[in-house]
This record gives sequence, structure tokens and C-alpha cells, in this order.
Amino acid sequence: MRIHDDVQLDYCDVLLRPKRSALSSRSDVDIEREYTFKWCPSIIKATGIAAANMSVTGTMEISKAMQKHKLFTALHKHYDIKQLTEFLKANKKEFGNNDLIFVSSGVSDADYKKLQAVMKTKLINNICIDVANGYSPYLINYIKKVRTSYPKALIMAGNVVTGDMTEDLILNGVDIVKVGIGPGSVCTTRKLTGVGRPQFSTVIECADAAHGVGGMICADGGCTVPGDICKSLCAGADFIMLGGMLAGHTESGGELISKTFETKLAEVQKDGSYSCVLEKKLFKQFYGMSSKYAQELFYGGMKKYRASEGKVVEIPFRGPIENTLLDILGGIRSAMTYIGAKRIKDMPKCATFYRVNRQLNNIFGQE
Repeated sequence: MRIHDDVQLDYCDVLLRPKRSALSSRSDVDIEREYTFKWCPSIIKATGIAAANMSVTGTMEISKAMQKHKLFTALHKHYDIKQLTEFLKANKKEFGNNDLIFVSSGVSDADYKKLQAVMKTKLINNICIDVANGYSPYLINYIKKVRTSYPKALIMAGNVVTGDMTEDLILNGVDIVKVGIGPGSVCTTRKLTGVGRPQFSTVIECADAAHGVGGMICADGGCTVPGDICKSLCAGADFIMLGGMLAGHTESGGELISKTFETKLAEVQKDGSYSCVLEKKLFKQFYGMSSKYAQELFYGGMKKYRASEGKVVEIPFRGPIENTLLDILGGIRSAMTYIGAKRIKDMPKCATFYRVNRQLNNIFGQE
């Protein structure tokens, strides 16, 4: 038994230090980046924000909204081959290519057959290999098989939280390593298993390891506000995957639920009596992909050898996703002007952090 007793930090434990800047306006910064990869020969110019491949956020509807802003989406793996093919054909006509879309795959034989069928269409080149435990030997073996079959594919895989495994994945054929175990808003892995690592420290170590061997990382989970995304970019993340921040919108998956509440207001009737005022509110379901609910929805039930590592929540309905995306991109632009980074790629070079005990004043609530 060993204890690593150096301090491990999350996004809420740090704040960026402002610096003198020659940038006079948020419009002066460039939030797009030209991505070149270790194994994939493609060059993609985009902003490295990605919708997570959860069934609520990795939807075709969200993908269309994301692409309008040069953002990525990892489609969830529960679309069938026909649905994927039809969507990819239509999307290529609308946007000219499918460069900002990943198709997701597990590591089973059935997953590989489905991946083969989708790749055979030649409509897509980006693959997201997704397992809960990136330290399993099955992942490395699967990556080798996929890389051999599709040498020019852009492969993202994970999840891990340490530099050594980040390097292993890249050296065995991965372009982008997905990092993060347990930081998601509907993930209960840390509660159930005691396994995980604070996400800010994860990003710093894994980004350093990945860049040392020519690869990249995608910080998956833990961002709750646009400021967290800015911190992650400054810590070295090349891509950032969002779940909860993109849930609850018109384009998101999940059941739309209407609830009626009694308000504190009351109406006075003609006879002088009072009656309570009822108010209807809309909510959308959001759930972890390892939750009992998701297992029952997609796999026919929870296997006896498994335990639920996710929860189900109801998020107040947020309407169209466009405003949320504009808030995120606006936050990144503003952070860049505060730290003097003209290009999004320069954010780590311009970043200095303070360790803090409190970052927000919540006396009037969380908003």
C-alpha cells in the first residue's frame, strides 16, 4: 500500500491570475486551432469542445448545433448502423464533411462488427473507443486491432488519469486520450468504488505525458461552468468533453417531464378567501451511462456482477442549446483577454494559477 501525499487539485481549487494584455477586445482572439495528430494524417481546424458520447448529449441534434460553431460531438453508441449511415450522409451534404463527429465503440466483438460496418461507408474517419476502465488490457488490444484495420483513422480512447497509461495508449495507436475517472455530474464511480483523481491535476499530468510522445488529451468530465473549461485549456487539455453542461436542452436526449408546483403567491377570491397559485415547470432527464436506468434502457437490465455507477437527475429545461454554446465560447474569449493569450493554443503558455479555498460568492445562489 502506498499513499501519494502531494496535493491533488480540482477546478474549484484554482483561479487564473490576470496579466497585462495587448488585447483590446474579445474579438481579437482566435478560439479555433489547427489540429494535427500523431497517427491520423488529417488536419482539422476547430475549437476543441466536444459533446460527450452519452445518450443524452451525444445526439445527432446536438451535433448539428455544435458543428455550426466548429465544435465536436462524439455520438453515443446506441444508434444503429442504418441511423448512423443516414445521418452521416445527410450531415456531409449540410456541412461538407463529418470531420467534427466521432462514432463511438466499445471493445466487444459486436462493437467491432458495428464499427466495421460504419467505417465501410467511408463517411466517417473519427472513432471514440470508450470504456469505463482504461487500464484494462482489453482496451490496448482493441486499439491495436482498430489502428491496424484503419491506419488513417483519428482515434480517441480512454478513460485514464495517469501519465504512464496516457503514454501507453498513444504509443499503441491513440491520437487523443480521454482522461477522467469519476468527475462527471451523474457519475458515482468515486462514491461506489473509491477510485478516481481530481480532474485539474489529472489534466496537468496527462497533458504533459501526452505532449511528450506526440499525442493529445481530452479532459472528460468535471466542468460545471465556462470558467472550468478555461482552466482545463490552460492546464494543457487539447479537447474538453462536456456532459451535464449540455444536458437539459431542446437538442438533448432524455425524457421531457412536466411538473406542477404550488407557489408562495396566493390569489384573493371575490369572497375574500385565498387560493394557492399553481405553476408548471419543465425538466429533462439526465443520467449516467453506467446507471441502473441506462443499463435497463439499453442492455435489458443490470448484470448481477455489476453495480450502478451512475445516477438519474432531472434538470430544469434550458431551451435551445445555442445560448449555452455562446456562453461557453464567450467565456473562453474573455479568459484569453485576461491572461493575454491571442490564440487558444497559447493559453497554457500564458497561464498562472492561484490555489484558493473559495472561488465564488454564492450568497445570492449558484447562478
